[in-house]
Amino acid sequence: MKKIFVVAALLMLVSAFSTPSARACTNYLITRGASTDGSNMISYAADSHVLYGELYFRPAADWPEGTMIDVYEWDTGKLLGKIPQIPHTYSVVGNMNEFQVAIGETTYGGRSELGSQEGAVIDYGSLIYLSLQRSKSAREAIKVMTELVETYGYYSSGESFSISDANEVWILELIGKGNGEKGAVWVARMIPDGYVSGHANQARITTFPLEGKTSISSDKMDKIFNPEVQNVYAKDVISFAKEKGYYPKEGKNKDFSFSDTYAPVDFGGARFCEIRVWSFFNDVKEGMDQYFDYCKGKIEHDDKGYATNRMPLWIKPDHKINVLEVMDFMRNHLEGTDLDMSKDMGAGPYGNPYRWRPLTWKVDGVTYCNERATATQQTGFSFVAQSRNWLPDAVGGINWFGVDDASSSVYFPVYCGITRVPETFAVGNGKIMDFTSKSAFWIFNQVSNFAYTRYNVIHPEIAAKQKALETKYLAFTNIIDLAAEGMFKKNKATAIEFLTDFSCNQGNNLVAEWKDFYGNLFAKFMDGNIKEKDGDNQNPKVNQPGYSEEFYKTIVKTTGDKLKVVGNAH
Repeated sequence: MKKIFVVAALLMLVSAFSTPSARACTNYLITRGASTDGSNMISYAADSHVLYGELYFRPAADWPEGTMIDVYEWDTGKLLGKIPQIPHTYSVVGNMNEFQVAIGETTYGGRSELGSQEGAVIDYGSLIYLSLQRSKSAREAIKVMTELVETYGYYSSGESFSISDANEVWILELIGKGNGEKGAVWVARMIPDGYVSGHANQARITTFPLEGKTSISSDKMDKIFNPEVQNVYAKDVISFAKEKGYYPKEGKNKDFSFSDTYAPVDFGGARFCEIRVWSFFNDVKEGMDQYFDYCKGKIEHDDKGYATNRMPLWIKPDHKINVLEVMDFMRNHLEGTDLDMSKDMGAGPYGNPYRWRPLTWKVDGVTYCNERATATQQTGFSFVAQSRNWLPDAVGGINWFGVDDASSSVYFPVYCGITRVPETFAVGNGKIMDFTSKSAFWIFNQVSNFAYTRYNVIHPEIAAKQKALETKYLAFTNIIDLAAEGMFKKNKATAIEFLTDFSCNQGNNLVAEWKDFYGNLFAKFMDGNIKEKDGDNQNPKVNQPGYSEEFYKTIVKTTGDKLKVVGNAH
């Protein structure tokens, strides 16, 4: 059996990274027992070089019987088909609905032959937004999502989903069955309270509890709302793998690993994907160094072909985590590690922790790679969804939202019960090839792309303003929470309008302030100078710092005497 298993494992080693995918995203999951205030949180960076950052809004609505809705692929806008609409859909702002349910995702790809399904109507994007419109809890979202793909087929490749509400946080990993059989196989696990998890384009669920007190298969889906149930899986997730030859027919079900079967980790899955989960884990728990070699791509396997040195699916952090910390976790560039991108030659003279694509490249026939850190230039939008069970839903859910690179963005509070979004973030205000100075996406891109030119002197100013604004917004929400909660007891509609005005005003004011900020940065740092106002004098103070001594030495080393001054120079 071992021989057959090893051969199968070798044949199925498909790189999670090499599978074509429009997005390469990052999700962090924090349960209420691991947070400072008792809120559940998930973060999500929607990363794609062609994704325009905007804040989606779908109002609640009633639908006549027989209504059919068009389903479009999120990545391309392609019409995939039509499905029946339900009688009532819930309001959704971004990736959070009016009941504090939030969903994020990362694409892991997995087995290439399972990445397409003829006639399928549901892609991963429509799966998210249809489910948010139809679910009052994380458990209901899992039920809706899995029933949608079973009924209408799954159009995309392998996906990991973060699903949270005010009480629980779940991870769902799903992959289609390929052509010839409709639907998908999947496993969903609830993150234990007090723990944190993450996923970043690599499937992470390995073994899981089989049917019992805390675990059910999909043929008992009516029991998913039982609080004791913490694990749910497709009834054929193992039998399908055996049928396809992905897992030996004589293999023990208890030893079955979802990830090692459907999306085994390889160098790309570890170095470009798992390392982003590690960076989060490393920030909140001591001892994560033991997994650093794995995340650098040094994977060890057992005789079954399973990776043996992987990180756990979840960990218990050493301290309680607040929402401002989660925002900062999304800004990581592997600082403080030997893969810190600001420290090698590719950073240039100004310590730029970014590398322009492609991700891998060759010199003399040898392949090398750039690092793929959590913060990246191609982020369209990102968020930290915060759900709080001690407040009315419309108040308790905050979608802290930002556009462009998280490292240079600002997360502002969007309450989940609002009835409109800020115009500067609204859908239709600009496009990926249509610049407008009225759009948050373009204004933030102006600042971040200017910072990339002289990162070590410009970005500290961005970080300081970013922190000041987000700290202010958090203080504001503490007051808004109290006011809105009181208003809800008297007039719900007035309370929601109050929250709507607040969220829209903060978003629009932020963009206006960031536009002025860009002008100030440009005036200060243009032409390689650093200028400061000099009292009432007409001319500013000018500093011309040049380059670092190390960079000058590199210039001399590569140019020899070409630039050497001979004789006197003035």
